[in-house]
Amino acid sequence: MALNNSYDARLVQQETAVGAGVQVLVLALIGTAIGMGPAGWLTGLAFATATWAVLSRALHRSRLRSFGAANRVTLGRAVLVGGVTALVADSFQDSPPVSLFVGLTAVALILDGVDGKVARRTGTSTPLGARFDMEVDAFLILVLSVYVSMAMGPWVLLIGGMRYAFVAAARVRPWLTAPLPPSTARKTVAALQGVLLLTAGAALLPHAVNVGVVVLALGLLVWSFGRDVLWLWRTSRVEAAPAGPEVRRELVAG
Repeated sequence: MALNNSYDARLVQQETAVGAGVQVLVLALIGTAIGMGPAGWLTGLAFATATWAVLSRALHRSRLRSFGAANRVTLGRAVLVGGVTALVADSFQDSPPVSLFVGLTAVALILDGVDGKVARRTGTSTPLGARFDMEVDAFLILVLSVYVSMAMGPWVLLIGGMRYAFVAAARVRPWLTAPLPPSTARKTVAALQGVLLLTAGAALLPHAVNVGVVVLALGLLVWSFGRDVLWLWRTSRVEAAPAGPEVRRELVAG
C-alpha cells in the first residue's frame, strides 16, 4: 500500500512538472511570434518556476492521491496566465499585439468557469483545488490591473492589490480569516473584474469609456470587500461579546 501511495504521489508531482514544461513551450511560441524581450522571458520563467514550486509543495502537504481533472483545467489556465504575465512585462518596452493579449486573457477567463464545474461533476472538489483556482484568479486580476494602469495611472492597481491587502490585514486582524457565507454577489463581482479590465485593456472603446469601465470595476470591488469586512467585523463582535445580565444570572443560579 505504501508503494502505491508513493507512486501516486510521484504521478501527481509529475503533472506539475508537465505544467511547467508546457509553460516554457507557450513562452517559446509567444517569444517566436512577437520577438519577446528579456523582461517578458524572465518574468514568464519566474512565474512558471514559482507556480511549480508552490503547487508541488502544496500537493506534498495535502497528500492527494490524484491531481484531478479540475486541477488540470486550473493548471492549464495558470499556463495562459503565465503567458499574459510575460506579455504585460514585455509591454513596458514594446506594446504586445492586442489580439494575442486579448485571446490569451479571454480563454483564461472562460476557463475560470470550467474547473469548478468539472470538480463538482466529478466529485473531486478539494480545499487545495479551490485555493489554487482562487490564487490564479487573483494573480490574473493583478497582472491586468498593472497593464491597464500604464494607460490610466497607478490608482488602477487598487483593483489587483485589494485581495493581497486583505490577506495582509488578516495577519494582524485574525477575525478577517473567519469563513464567509456563500454569496452569488461576491462571485459575480469577482468574475466581472477580469472582464472589465480586459475590456479596458483592449482599448477598443474611447478612453473616457474605458476609464468609466475601470471605475465601475473598482467600485464593485470596494463594495464587495467592504460588505464582507463589515460582516466579519460584526460576527467577531458578537462572538467576543460578554454574556448579558440574564445569561450571567442563569450561570450563577446553575
